[in-house]
Amino acid sequence: MHVIIIGGGIAGLGAAYKLRRAADAGHEVSFTLLERDDRLGGKIFTDIAEDADGGRYVADGGSDSFMTDKAAVHRVARLLGVFDRECGTCDETKKTFIVKDGRLVEMPDGMMMFAPTKLVPLATTKLYSWPAKFRMALDLVIPRKVRWAPGETAQDHDETLESLVVRRLGRECLDRLAEPLAAGVNGDEASEMSVAARYPMLLDMEQQHGSLVKGFLAQRKRVEEMRKKHPPQPGARPRTMFSSFDEGLQFICDRMADAADRGCIRTGVSATGVARENSAWSVAISTGETLAADAVIVATEVWAAAELTGDVDPVLAALLRTIPCSSCATALLAFDEADCPFDRKWHGILTPSVEKKPLTGVTLMTSKWPDRAPEGKVLVRGFLGGPRDQEVLEMSDDELLELARTQLVELVGVAPDARPCYAKLFRWERGMPQYTLGHMDRVDEIESLEGELRGFALAGNAYRGVGVPNALESGERAVTKLLGEAGISLDEDSAEQKRAH
Repeated sequence: MHVIIIGGGIAGLGAAYKLRRAADAGHEVSFTLLERDDRLGGKIFTDIAEDADGGRYVADGGSDSFMTDKAAVHRVARLLGVFDRECGTCDETKKTFIVKDGRLVEMPDGMMMFAPTKLVPLATTKLYSWPAKFRMALDLVIPRKVRWAPGETAQDHDETLESLVVRRLGRECLDRLAEPLAAGVNGDEASEMSVAARYPMLLDMEQQHGSLVKGFLAQRKRVEEMRKKHPPQPGARPRTMFSSFDEGLQFICDRMADAADRGCIRTGVSATGVARENSAWSVAISTGETLAADAVIVATEVWAAAELTGDVDPVLAALLRTIPCSSCATALLAFDEADCPFDRKWHGILTPSVEKKPLTGVTLMTSKWPDRAPEGKVLVRGFLGGPRDQEVLEMSDDELLELARTQLVELVGVAPDARPCYAKLFRWERGMPQYTLGHMDRVDEIESLEGELRGFALAGNAYRGVGVPNALESGERAVTKLLGEAGISLDEDSAEQKRAH
């Protein structure tokens, strides 16, 4: 069986590496991976650049981390023999600030997502007004919206983030923290974001505990009990919420490409059409060639997948088009320490949309991660665009970098005349799929139609999770589908199923 994989992001690379493992296990499978860009990794892009004064920058322009609790990346890193190259965040400098009236306010201690679990920090914070604090406390007594019938899940009772948070905790909680933290970082609009797709546990909490605050209190108690039961072993690597690699996140993409066999990968070549005749598939590509295959995996952005599947299944293509996408940009800037006379013991800044600032967020990379810049340099990245401000992306790269610089002067205290030692802009055109109300129902329909197409599978971050582990697993699931249709079973799939149960 020969499979053509369209897309060289982590989903496509995950598919390619799994096919290579199947071949190494003795199965007659092969693949060709097509990537339109000249590089692999998709929205994972680590720029490693030399500094004029010596040393180097390890600058992630897309995703810079993955959730430590999600196993997929760890599992693949172990298979590749590079698990020891993983690194956690520098949690001794872990603080997050929220922009309020143009100034930075530290996120109160005890906040789990956007729900308060400690009374004194909530009472003393300047992030919320007193009426807002009292309104948030009412979550403890406000009744559930509805009691679910037996067997029902969050998907059966989906609502928007705006609806849920305003209903339970009030408008100011939404505007000041929930919107930038839960919606903004995902590229969603709070008024349209599906809670069942992004954070189903919030709806589960309301059902189980009758309150989000009570739900998070119970979760915090479980975490504390687990820490007491399983204390860190002496000399063990500290466990942090987010993980990456010492060479940046693209490191895992490069290692998968190496292990899968770069000889089977063609970069700078895009697919222009997919067709099926009986059980045979073909893919037209930008060189004018038409490649034959027994199966196809489309691991592109969802809008590109819709274009490619139009002739295969118009109904499926139409459903794919119902998943909207927004564009964004990431500005990476490095300055001399002398030009950064501010406290640098923090990881990030979130800007609520009510602030109407062009910089939606900031990460202090040299505080969050070890060895991301030469000694004496400060590496910062800022985020622009997203659904709240698509117009700003009409600026040129130089204009956006200068906009980010001036915002850093205003927000964090970079010297007004400071010029960056390193600067790079990353644009992500329609790269952020938005999970709008009813997203999971749409994905169920998409997967039902996909299941009827023998030799065809979709993968990527537009379906069941935008995180790096989710995208990686989507590529592996696509391979599992195709192998199963061909009557091929991998021992590792059986092992994964056992672990899942």
